[in-house]
Amino acid sequence: MSSPHPQHWDPAQYAEHARFVSDLGMPVVELLSPRPGEDILDLGCGDGALTLKLSQLGCRVVGVDASPEMVAASNALGLTAQVMDGQTLTFINEFDAVFSNAALHWMTRPKDVIAGVWRALKPGGRFVGEFGGYGNVDAIITAIEASLFSRRVTVASPWFFPRPEEYRALLEAVGFSVEHLTLLPRPTPLPGDIGGWLQTFAQPYTSALPAIERPRCISQIVTALRPVLYDATGNWHADYVRLRFSVTKPQTAL
Repeated sequence: MSSPHPQHWDPAQYAEHARFVSDLGMPVVELLSPRPGEDILDLGCGDGALTLKLSQLGCRVVGVDASPEMVAASNALGLTAQVMDGQTLTFINEFDAVFSNAALHWMTRPKDVIAGVWRALKPGGRFVGEFGGYGNVDAIITAIEASLFSRRVTVASPWFFPRPEEYRALLEAVGFSVEHLTLLPRPTPLPGDIGGWLQTFAQPYTSALPAIERPRCISQIVTALRPVLYDATGNWHADYVRLRFSVTKPQTAL
């Protein structure tokens, strides 16, 4: 089995094919219930769309993301953002809250992520987020793996999609108090066809192929998914399942 290939983030491509990610993130902002003057870490800030909203609400926000290109896009909005792996956070007791939308499933060492968030939070701080949960994009993954298998290529999953009870146990193991944790099936309309989604999000799979073969592979996957994810009105959707949560670091925590 080959190792996952890297994911490259292009802000322009993301804006074209994936703007729905931040557009659908406002319920997570509402769950965070940010207050003016709070210090907030946006973990996996991407191009800063939700970081900007938090800033406009009067919060002091720091964004971190593993992609230099996405951090540059955030900085271009006048935001404070830096390149940092979410699995190796370096902050100590600095934030009233850590917020994350549609990023944690890219971090396949969840224990390291949660431990870093715990260290970053002040006592009484909140960790609120949403990411892909168990069953997320199952149909898409099945079609991708079938197409690669026909080419005698196998790629390990680049994603962490936990069951609710699995993620709760990880959070509670470090001392977080869980207030809210729910698995939400959410079929999500796409701005174009599923090919744009694949080009944006499935690079760890498709980049295992020679560049000349990738368009044909994507076309094959699109064909396989048409009966499943293309509706009678001519619109595509992704079979998303999201895990949304809100936890607190106790006031007595060191």
